Amino acid sequence: MSKFSDRGNIIRQQAKDLVLDFMRNNPACQPNSTGMKLAEIFRECGFDWGDYPKTTSSNQQYWVGAIVQELKSEGKVERVSESGPWRLL
Repeated sequence: MSKFSDRGNIIRQQAKDLVLDFMRNNPACQPNSTGMKLAEIFRECGFDWGDYPKTTSSNQQYWVGAIVQELKSEGKVERVSESGPWRLL
């Protein structure tokens, strides 16, 4: 693995830890709570770079979508409904 891949792995883990820590500290994300939409998590965690040509803010959210899917696969979060908000398990 290259040093760039290693650094990328570290950044992904830090981003995942940031999202999980944010959710643990937000009342809306607690188990049995209403949950929080991905766009809100994305913005509150500071991942929004702003709008750029062909890279709008809403396009940038896909990375956070992958993070919550990874956390879901680890049994740490759940999606309240098919297109709805996310919360801790």
